[in-house]
Amino acid sequence: MTNEELSLKTKQSLAQALKQEMKHKQLSKITITELCDVCQINRKTFYYHFEDIYDLLKWTLEQEAIEVVKNFDLVVNTEEALRFVMAYADENKDIINSALDSMGHEEIQRFFYNDLFDVIYGAIEEGEYDLKIVVDPQFKNFLAAFYTEASAGILIEWVKNRMKQDKETVIKSLLSIYTVSIPAVLLENKLSN
Repeated sequence: MTNEELSLKTKQSLAQALKQEMKHKQLSKITITELCDVCQINRKTFYYHFEDIYDLLKWTLEQEAIEVVKNFDLVVNTEEALRFVMAYADENKDIINSALDSMGHEEIQRFFYNDLFDVIYGAIEEGEYDLKIVVDPQFKNFLAAFYTEASAGILIEWVKNRMKQDKETVIKSLLSIYTVSIPAVLLENKLSN
């Protein structure tokens, strides 16, 4: 095993240990010593890879975001992508809530934003193609950012259990908003021929 492979394996082991601890403990209560004991490594090894637990959490979320995006290559449509992101959020509610408490709303919203932007931008381009119109690329970016911010915010509210709707209702509501409003906004902003 190369040094790079060993390093990645150690980081993944620490990330897994952190996720396990976050299921039943606040991030601020988790110690580096606990993680090192679980992974059977010493503190020097931890500090070789990460500055602190927050750095480990950030790396963990970034790696999971990469995995989510990789799976989007297999996704056929916006609904499937949205279901995938919602399923990830549902499976990792404890971790996301703990990260929200320790890292703040903006950091976690950015995590979801990165996952959702390409999906929503793809839906906008699909709408443009279906309508046989051309829209200014800057406006498409603006529109994708607008819908992504709103969707990521809704997703966080749902994860925090501040919304009473179940997962299926949230998905259907978001899809309804996308389906009705995106074509209307694109038609309103099409470029003249």
